[in-house]
Amino acid sequence: MLQHPIMIEPHKRVLETQRMMVENQVYYLPVIGDGKRLLGMVTPPRLAIPPEKLGSLDVWEISHYLSTLTIEKVMLKGKDLHTIGPDATMEEAAERMIEKKVGGLPVLDRDVVIGLITDQDILLKFRDVLGATEPGMRVVVRIPGRRGEAVRLTQPMLDRGWWIMSLVNIRSPDRKATGTLSSRSGDAPGKNCGRSLRPSRGTR
Repeated sequence: MLQHPIMIEPHKRVLETQRMMVENQVYYLPVIGDGKRLLGMVTPPRLAIPPEKLGSLDVWEISHYLSTLTIEKVMLKGKDLHTIGPDATMEEAAERMIEKKVGGLPVLDRDVVIGLITDQDILLKFRDVLGATEPGMRVVVRIPGRRGEAVRLTQPMLDRGWWIMSLVNIRSPDRKATGTLSSRSGDAPGKNCGRSLRPSRGTR
């Protein structure tokens, strides 16, 4: 998560908030009260003024309306505001975002904002888990969902001195396991080790 995210108070004007979000390149902005207690959340779409609200106003009235409109009147709050705790796992955060159809969650400790996690944070961690930032060889193998199959797959690599940087097990729709394995040679980072891999019995 992002610790110490940029936050804003509810009395701030919308125009000022728009500038702040652009200058700091942020999409989610927690709205806080006394003691950094969460009151709401704003995103760029929440700051967009619906045309029907301005249709009957002249230029001067529109200017006055925009200059006095505050965050308190446009922020997400109540049942539309979704959060998560600091002890939640990455999987739980991802599941909450999918379930609630949101891309960011304030992280609360006793109603106090201590961080912010977004879908971008989860994608970055997912990239790291798959070993995408390290040179090496990526192998995708379909193996039976039986005990010991992962050992049979990886032991020959370990015996040859290769490093296993990442091993991810994903269930396919037919409930068979697909292993995504990232590795590299101990003496030559990035060396192609694909020829020495042998599929476990029953693989395709």
